[in-house]
Amino acid sequence: MILTETRIAGVFIVDLAPLADERGHFARSYCADVFIRHGIHFAPVQCNLSFNPQQGTLRGLHYQAAPVPDAKLVRCSRGAIFDVAVDLRADSPTQGEWIGVVLDATRGRALFVPEGCAHGFQTLKPDSEVFYMMGAAYRADLARGLRWNDPAFGIDWPDPTPRLNARDAAWPDHGA
Repeated sequence: MILTETRIAGVFIVDLAPLADERGHFARSYCADVFIRHGIHFAPVQCNLSFNPQQGTLRGLHYQAAPVPDAKLVRCSRGAIFDVAVDLRADSPTQGEWIGVVLDATRGRALFVPEGCAHGFQTLKPDSEVFYMMGAAYRADLARGLRWNDPAFGIDWPDPTPRLNARDAAWPDHGA
């Protein structure tokens, strides 16, 4: 695995380092030791799978509030997505900034989103599937979100007219 930190501290792009032979290839998609060497203490406790039949579907921006914030490792296992992390940490020099990365099933790239960051994605292909490893179990009472097109963030989504569910369409702006 190759971890590359982005301009937002704690947000990492995780690339596979496949070993190929006549059978195909093999690659580690997560290794606690590699994460620890990069200063990431991530112990997955829950895995989630999101299937999205329509291109342009947008999910997010989601996060889990204290006292049980969640970190996540997000990988597109089928199709392709534009994956976004938004820094919400009050003490961060990049508070309010976002990073967007294309994740697809072909490359196997993942995005690590630390606690204190909101997460969302938009599908770039139909029938896209997203696999999340979560650092905390989901707690409905702590589930929070922010509006996908909040002008405070200015996220440049690939499709400006996404398919949204009612909950994601109704999240407030940051600071509202």
